[in-house]
Amino acid sequence: MSEISLPSKVINGAVAGIAGVTCVFPIDLVKTRLQNQQIIDGKPMYKNILDCFIKTARSEGFFGLYKGYGVNVTLITPEKALKLVGNDFFRYMLRTDGKLPFYRELLAGAGAGLCQVIATTPMELLKIQLQDAGRKVHKKTQLTAGGVEAAVSGVVKGAASGSLTAMDLTRDLIRTRGFFGLYKGLGATLARDIPFSVIYFPLFAHINALGYAEGTEKATFQHSFVAGCVAACVASVAVNPVDEYRPYNKPKETNHTGVKDCFVKIWKLEGPMAFLKGAMARVFVIAPLFGIAQGVYFIGVGEFY
Repeated sequence: MSEISLPSKVINGAVAGIAGVTCVFPIDLVKTRLQNQQIIDGKPMYKNILDCFIKTARSEGFFGLYKGYGVNVTLITPEKALKLVGNDFFRYMLRTDGKLPFYRELLAGAGAGLCQVIATTPMELLKIQLQDAGRKVHKKTQLTAGGVEAAVSGVVKGAASGSLTAMDLTRDLIRTRGFFGLYKGLGATLARDIPFSVIYFPLFAHINALGYAEGTEKATFQHSFVAGCVAACVASVAVNPVDEYRPYNKPKETNHTGVKDCFVKIWKLEGPMAFLKGAMARVFVIAPLFGIAQGVYFIGVGEFY
């Protein structure tokens, strides 16, 4: 692939993912709850990002801000390895005479996005259910519908007692829907992650190249961090509508039957601006996540082993 071995790249990707998600996970939880909040007595549960953060911390404590973190850390290793290493692999394989045309950069990004959903889909399904558990307890609602919500019928009770775990949720999903129940929403996740990677990776590569030291293909951590943040900002806003209408990313009260049904109902009930709901919070999560991840990835932790 390059002067760095594949095992080193995998280590770099894993460490990069863990570092990034640890730093930004509380913001990610707030983003999820803002996207999933419902109107109660004519008023939204949360006024803004800060209000959601404060209410969550008050009602669930500091560790409530890391609800679902275990799932993310467990699956972020293969997810980031597949994404970052996959992009490097496809960029290497698609080179001709040492050059990579722009359209092949786009193809490499698409390949990376396609690979990552193997880990992303179950990770986000479990993470979102765990992150949203506190909101459901706060509303004192009961989960009664079928599908995934039936599989997590113990969320309210478990979250209230602090006993809900990712393993419990996984067992319930597999028992009620089978292994492929973990891949509910795969089509919508593909529709989000492939365009994101197509936009993100070429943009990052070009911005990062501006900071290469003379005679090398390495930028400083600071430059890679900024390049990752800028590229992630653009890509995350571009795909936010898809992230918003993924069926399992919406509360069960809306009873969506699929991607198309979810899209149409949101458009009718909330209007087109609903698809930008949570965009700012998403940027606050994705930008530093990818900035940190890319900076750590290019430091090359794996080369020290």
